Amino acid sequence: MPHRLISPRTASPQELDALVHVLDGADIIVHRLEGTITHWSIGCENMYGWAREEAVGEMVDALLATQYPEPVETIRAHLKSRGFWQGEIIHRHKSGHDIHVATRCVLVNLSDGDPAVIQANSDISALKKAEEAVRSREAHLSSILDTVPDAMVVIDQKGSVLSFSKAAEQLFGMTSDKICGRNVSDLMPSPYRSAHDGYIGRYLETGEKRIIGYGRVVTGQRADGSQFPMELHVGEATANGERIFTGFVRDLTSRFRIEEDLRQAQKMEAVGQLTGGLAHDFNNLLTVISGNLEMIEDKLQPGPLRDMLREAQDAATDGAKLTGQLLAFGRRQPLNPKHADLGQLLSGFSDLLRRTLGEDIKLSTVLSGSDFNVLVDSSQLQNAVLNIALNARDAMPKGGSLTTEISRVHLDADYAKMFPEVRSGNFVLISMTDTGSGMTDEVKKRAIEPFFTTKEVGSGTGLGLSMVYGFVKQSGGHLQIYSEADRGTTIRIYLPALTGPKPSALEQEGAASESPLPGGDEHILVVEDDIRVRRVAVARLATMGYRVLEADNGRQALEILRESPEVALLFTDIVMPGGMTGDEVAREARELRPDIAVLFTSGYSEPALAANDTISGARWLRKPYTARELAAQIRELLDAD
Repeated sequence: MPHRLISPRTASPQELDALVHVLDGADIIVHRLEGTITHWSIGCENMYGWAREEAVGEMVDALLATQYPEPVETIRAHLKSRGFWQGEIIHRHKSGHDIHVATRCVLVNLSDGDPAVIQANSDISALKKAEEAVRSREAHLSSILDTVPDAMVVIDQKGSVLSFSKAAEQLFGMTSDKICGRNVSDLMPSPYRSAHDGYIGRYLETGEKRIIGYGRVVTGQRADGSQFPMELHVGEATANGERIFTGFVRDLTSRFRIEEDLRQAQKMEAVGQLTGGLAHDFNNLLTVISGNLEMIEDKLQPGPLRDMLREAQDAATDGAKLTGQLLAFGRRQPLNPKHADLGQLLSGFSDLLRRTLGEDIKLSTVLSGSDFNVLVDSSQLQNAVLNIALNARDAMPKGGSLTTEISRVHLDADYAKMFPEVRSGNFVLISMTDTGSGMTDEVKKRAIEPFFTTKEVGSGTGLGLSMVYGFVKQSGGHLQIYSEADRGTTIRIYLPALTGPKPSALEQEGAASESPLPGGDEHILVVEDDIRVRRVAVARLATMGYRVLEADNGRQALEILRESPEVALLFTDIVMPGGMTGDEVAREARELRPDIAVLFTSGYSEPALAANDTISGARWLRKPYTARELAAQIRELLDAD
């Protein structure tokens, strides 16, 4: 509906002069509708810097370089139709700087019939500057709140949410629009939700503080109903006579998980040391048992007694396998890492797995990408994969599927922060997923503990995943278990990836011979603190024709070496009492006799020593060992000189 035209009031020049004289201190301009200035107050002289004589007769918009918020034609049309117009404009001072002006224009008719405009102006530059400063501070504060990782929630004294930061939106899974105006207790689970308003009321009445000014760990609730631990700090302020409370919230989920993982790692490290020590002592016992059985067997004719001896020997071999699993869990087994392509290795291993798992299990292997080169003990990795596959089979008594996927992944620094023992970098991932019964949270927490099993008595040792865990850690990798009850299990093995071409087969494989090596007549010094193990080793070497000297500690061994220059080889245990380890004995022996051959042995199997080059040309023999293994190692070392 068009506006009704309003007839402007008629004013004589005398009336206008009187009006300007009365309001001379105000900022008043009178100009014709087309813009020619007819009256200019003293207030305008002060505001714009132009004297009355300079301003009268000039076009107002040209003199003051007026910037309107809308076209001039629109404003004039408004004046004609409504009789007035008001708004904010920008004028220019005589010196050249801009002035923000709030103006009100009223249309009048001069006595000669021409329309004129009485324009009353107010300088609002200071107000505009203050508003701009406020906007700038708000934008700066908003940018800070949007980038700070901690969530911020502001509430009033009734508990209603006034402000909800971007981090809070991400943490609680809801937008600011959905929570602002609602009670902050909606972010809390029961029973804290019902108690919150009572706490605020009690604080306002008594001043009793429970959280305000203090940091506390509480429980939050997301929009989807899930709960999480959080650290809450609350501050208090007064605005417009009312109290407001600002809460800063930090999600503790990752920290709690890291602490739990660290406690678990420390626990497993302690158990690993215990099992490693047990395996060391057990290996010494097995060395005595198997050594004596082997020597007795050589003296018996074929018959029932020899068959019984062979069964005992087989039992000792099974015992050695068990200690190998214990050492694997304790990360103390000697590894023989070589350059391997996991894609080729596990694809070739799938036929054996298929026969082992049976026809009820659908087995599939997926290679995602290429370049799966790692440095790994292939046989130990295959044992680890086999253990996982057997566990998967047992979890699927009615059949199912087992999928092995191999891919190359990069673990960044953020991922590494979540797991204390993980380092960032490139890895080859072996992911094995079954459709079995899965694990409960309690079972999952204990899955890698040695001797822990959910199988029936006699159906498993509980060392399968323990061995896998120890092997992966010893190989510089990382093991993760994802599982839910009745939803299956995924076990992920991360092994450090290698770059560069794979060595040729000739570079990787040495010439192996199963033929027993002959003995000799050289002098050998046996250093072993366990008298029974030492007695077996001495007897075996003597049977091979060697001339054997023996010592039960490192210092005694060095004294024998000083007095016996004919000793050609030092055969020493690693872990011994008396203040000297086997490698320290070997190092001092080399200083006395640079040409002496060195063969290490241990039931503790310290892999770092086996791999180092501090004793050049030294060999390694793990307990328990057979006479053939001992003979081969001794002969190769002596013949190498």
